[in-house]
Amino acid sequence: LRAEPPKMSLVSFGFLLLFTAYWGLQSLQSSLNAENGMGVISLSVIYGAIILSSMFLPPIMIKNLGCKWTIVLSMGCYVAYSFGNLAPGWPSLMTTSAILGMGGSPLWSAKCTYLTISGNRRSQKINKKGQDLINQYFGIFFFIFQSSAVWGNLMSSLIFGQDTSIEVPEENLQFCGATSCVEDFTVANSTLPARHLVNTLLGCYIVLAIIFVAVFLDNIDRDLAREFRKTKGNQSDPRLLLLIPLTMYSGFEQSFLAGEYTKNYVTCALGIHYVGFVMICFGASNSLCSFAFGRLAQYTGRIALFCLAAVTNLSCFLGLLFWEPHPDQLGVFFVFPALWGMADAVWQTQTNALYGILFAEHKEAAFANYRMWESLGFVIAFAYSTYICLSTKIYIALAVLALTMVTYLYVEYNEYKHPTPQVTIDNLHKPEKTDLKELNDKDEKDIISQTQM
Repeated sequence: LRAEPPKMSLVSFGFLLLFTAYWGLQSLQSSLNAENGMGVISLSVIYGAIILSSMFLPPIMIKNLGCKWTIVLSMGCYVAYSFGNLAPGWPSLMTTSAILGMGGSPLWSAKCTYLTISGNRRSQKINKKGQDLINQYFGIFFFIFQSSAVWGNLMSSLIFGQDTSIEVPEENLQFCGATSCVEDFTVANSTLPARHLVNTLLGCYIVLAIIFVAVFLDNIDRDLAREFRKTKGNQSDPRLLLLIPLTMYSGFEQSFLAGEYTKNYVTCALGIHYVGFVMICFGASNSLCSFAFGRLAQYTGRIALFCLAAVTNLSCFLGLLFWEPHPDQLGVFFVFPALWGMADAVWQTQTNALYGILFAEHKEAAFANYRMWESLGFVIAFAYSTYICLSTKIYIALAVLALTMVTYLYVEYNEYKHPTPQVTIDNLHKPEKTDLKELNDKDEKDIISQTQM
């Protein structure tokens, strides 16, 4: 694994820098811009735009620009969103949210394609299973990437922690937890820090994002997009339809933690200045487990890991249904995001790897579909966020989780009966003269001498 990780690390650390700027901002939207649900609606606009862009932008951008420049340009859309939050209002926030969403699908499609091609190429060189390498690559990526939740939320927590005026009225605790319903949203505690602290936070986000776009992404190797440009989509594959619940659930569970848990449990009972610290716990757990599961998958298989994630989320949802949060139970506020991070590590690493393995020859359609359906899960969850009770949202998430496991296990059963052929990179294109570099010195000299004869 020593030849490829330097290239892969460039992508991973590039995403780390940008999402250090973005992650904490998303986690705070439901609390920071709570007026008339503006923050949550902006998140819905983001993922709605991702759905739209998934239908046409990834193939256009990646085929013409390659993975490298697709990532660079798409990251610029995230910078625009940070600027929109400097002076949050309906026009600025909705516009920049739409811009971010349009860049979201090409960004992640290019990244997934890069890692899949890297894993398949490397597997041919070291004679290993492509799926094992892809699992490890996605595990390493999410190990680095998910740590952005730690650094981004640490930054927000330190800045918001400067404001000592944030207090939680005792009478507001009755509205926290699963008892929260539509009529309670306006009275639950969401005391905001001074505006100059918010501007300081966003200024740090923007600087980090600009550094990433201007410096780090320039080093991504564009040759890794070569096979991607040659592939054609295959959106009629029935396995894509069966994976829709799994992909949508990824959006449901992420949006629940970012939008519901942070608002109705953490902000309500502890105050907004604790949101960052709680999400740090999630990010650290997610990062470490992503690395572990990426390597563990080759020994346990995917099914065991997916079942572990399902049981963990099930337990968390049931616990949140009956828990009445109180500041005296400080440790419990961190237990849930830690467990959530472990489960999310499986949903992210293994679902991405599953798409890369099942649709290795049709990566363009597969990863575009992945972003589209995951984003639809986000949109639905954020859209009904301000209209139904929290307990109802938990029941909906549980129903989607149950459907997810049924359809996923059927896909695995079908894969067991009819295994997907391993992709051989060498068969995708004819050997060229430059392939001599891969030969040892002796063979190269022999071939050259023969051509001169």
